[in-house]
Amino acid sequence: MKYKFLAGFFFLYTMMACTGALSEKEQYAGRVKTAFLKGWNAYKTYAWGYDAVNPIAQTGHNWYSESLLMTPVDAFSTLCIMGLEKEKEEAKDIIFNRLNFDKDMNVQQFEIAIRMLGGLLSAYQLDGDARFLTLAEDLGARMLPVFDSPTGMPYRFVNLHTGAVSGETTCPCEIGSMLLEYGMLSRLTGNSEYYEKCKRGIVALFNRRAEKTGLVGSTIHVETGEWLDKEAHISGRIDAYYEYLLKGWLLFDDLELKHMWEVSKKGIDNYLADECATGFWYGHADMETGQRTKTWFGALDCFFGATLCLDNDLESATKLQTSIFNMWNMYGLEPEMIDYTTMKILSPQYIVRPEAIEATYYLWHFTKDERYYQMGKTMFESIEKYCQAENGYVQIKDVTTMEKWDALESFFFAETMKYCYLFFAPDNAFNLDKCVLNTEAHPFFKQNTQTNQ
Repeated sequence: MKYKFLAGFFFLYTMMACTGALSEKEQYAGRVKTAFLKGWNAYKTYAWGYDAVNPIAQTGHNWYSESLLMTPVDAFSTLCIMGLEKEKEEAKDIIFNRLNFDKDMNVQQFEIAIRMLGGLLSAYQLDGDARFLTLAEDLGARMLPVFDSPTGMPYRFVNLHTGAVSGETTCPCEIGSMLLEYGMLSRLTGNSEYYEKCKRGIVALFNRRAEKTGLVGSTIHVETGEWLDKEAHISGRIDAYYEYLLKGWLLFDDLELKHMWEVSKKGIDNYLADECATGFWYGHADMETGQRTKTWFGALDCFFGATLCLDNDLESATKLQTSIFNMWNMYGLEPEMIDYTTMKILSPQYIVRPEAIEATYYLWHFTKDERYYQMGKTMFESIEKYCQAENGYVQIKDVTTMEKWDALESFFFAETMKYCYLFFAPDNAFNLDKCVLNTEAHPFFKQNTQTNQ
């Protein structure tokens, strides 16, 4: 009885597909919705009120001592785009009745900003219910103390009740990749403090870039401004810092961000881009000298394909996409990290990350090249084949064995299923050209509007 509605939906969709009433795109759109709903119903059945679900164990888990309802908040923008009205109402009911940020616990400001603050702001723009904005403003105010450091670069952690901060050692990603969220909060509330404080930290980081290369390193101390790890790359710890320089310019028309992006892009092109026998990649280098330090590329690095599309560098995006798809097809799902000169796996897990699908979707959107549509189908079919469990979807512990790892985090709903769906969605479901997607794939509209139509 738990999946009666889902079974009925799937039966009707199957009958229409078999009778030829649906086009291929409509069939795939229906299948992605079915996958989303299977994951959603696993969360609803086994983990309602928790942050995320463990489908095989039939339980849930929280990130911290208390739940922040990450899955309902993170999933909401996808529910809107997919037109899943019943599930939207379910999510709104639990969010407005149970979500409370006055909790005496320390949270990682960056993750909470992109998932929770971003999810609430996007929900307000898509749905129009002012209660989303009220929650977003409350959360933003509780996290503002992280920016009160001697350099202006934010601390990593904040206590949502007391405002106490901690985490002096941080990285560019946790300094720069919240600007869209705080910027949208400023735009929608009229309080410029959020944008100004966040941008001050980004400027402080940018001003500490290496003079020769224009690149930043991996780890920095927010109180002294001293670099603790000078390895440069586009992978985790730095990735969304570069993404948000470009997206911040596109969303807010901030010419200073445009300049910072152009300086950074030049450094990435000159010192991180690497063409070798196995393809076109982006590796690691010393931020000061530009000397190559590692030939590593991973699932998180794939985001850069979408960023290149937004920068209109389709030549680099196309070359990178060939490498991304080759990495995906090595075993049927991409591993977390490889050495691209040998194609040896360094980290074998696949945690249902979206970045490779994201890059593929952006190329398809900007070029309408059939190759990328077919790649999108392949990636979705891979998730269906390997990540599906009896009661939902899970991560993969090792792509060489496809051993399942019993966890499904909220970004499966916010990003992975959203990007899969966008290949096949009706034209009126979503318009990428009207918005900028944050790093969690929540749409922020370029004008102060509350609808994607």
